[in-house]
Amino acid sequence: MPRQLSLLLLTEACYEEFFVEFNFLHGPCLKAAISKALGLAIVGGAILVKVPQIVKILAAKSGEGISVTGLILELSAILINVAYNFVNGYPFSSYGDGMFLLIQTTIIGTLIYHFGGATEKAVAFLGVVASLVLFLCSGVVSLNILWTLQACNIPVVFAGKMIQALANYNNGSTGQLSAITVTLLFLGSAARIFTSIQETGDQIIILTFCVATFANGVVMAQLLYYWNVPVKSKKE
Repeated sequence: MPRQLSLLLLTEACYEEFFVEFNFLHGPCLKAAISKALGLAIVGGAILVKVPQIVKILAAKSGEGISVTGLILELSAILINVAYNFVNGYPFSSYGDGMFLLIQTTIIGTLIYHFGGATEKAVAFLGVVASLVLFLCSGVVSLNILWTLQACNIPVVFAGKMIQALANYNNGSTGQLSAITVTLLFLGSAARIFTSIQETGDQIIILTFCVATFANGVVMAQLLYYWNVPVKSKKE
């Protein structure tokens, strides 16, 4: 049983290095084990990463301050990233968090439309997202096209966050943005740079997370700057 649990994080070769040879400082295996553990931790954390945001919207019965355009761009980037990783057959630990982020971001978008008085749009939004997930992950779309879409993710990720940052600036507050969610997204994207280097070595994914970390950092900096500014200030 301990061996089976260990093999969730280690290859057979690294298990031998650590627990037979007792070479715990073996560089490649040590980095691989840290990457795998960190990747699984990110996936586990992603199960709840946007729940504070969802709870905040439900409590306020409003998605005020959250840019719908920015959210759709973010959702598109997450969806493409998940599909690209899934079809490539990369380890679940390298992209599993994206699946949970996809679900939660979809819920947030649906709630924004619903509380904005557009319930029909909310239902249509759900249907479109579900259809795109099935289509892109089915294997019908070639890897070359998915690679191109993943490359396009870089400006999409940046634009999505900058639209939200611009909305924050224009509103003079961060509205219903959750501090916990924003912080976890920043930390998660930063950690994904390391795990992507170790587990996929895919340059386009690594670059995407570098840009995402910078963009998430901008929004987090705004959150700190506008910390004591009430949501109502934009109306005033």
